[in-house]
Amino acid sequence: MVPDGAHFLPAFSALAVLALCLAATPAISDETGRQEYMSYCSSCHGDTGKGDGEVARFLNVETPSLTTLSQQNDGEFPLLEVIQVIDGRSGLGPHGTLMPVWGDRFKEASIAATEAYGAEVIVRGRILSLATYLQSIQE
Repeated sequence: MVPDGAHFLPAFSALAVLALCLAATPAISDETGRQEYMSYCSSCHGDTGKGDGEVARFLNVETPSLTTLSQQNDGEFPLLEVIQVIDGRSGLGPHGTLMPVWGDRFKEASIAATEAYGAEVIVRGRILSLATYLQSIQE
């Protein structure tokens, strides 16, 4: 049995390829990602992703705008980095701050519906949907 997270980073490289495939069907991935975003991210990052959510004013850290990620990366959307930051289990990004580790939270919620391997597939799909949605709202 492979420990949780042992194949985490190589699998996300595969997700980058999957994201290219999903780009051919943006209505499906964007709507799913938008729903995930509105449910889990908008309270801090705001409905438009500019960092002005209702909860942001109560935090002791600045909530970043998610609409300028491409601008901050020389015009390229950093898909793999965004996936890893949302997931949080690799230790990259703002985790260690107030941002939840969504990979753990999504997995815990998904295990009830399937076994651990199936739950991990669901987690990665949800995170990919969020990342492709964020890509679609870049300024």
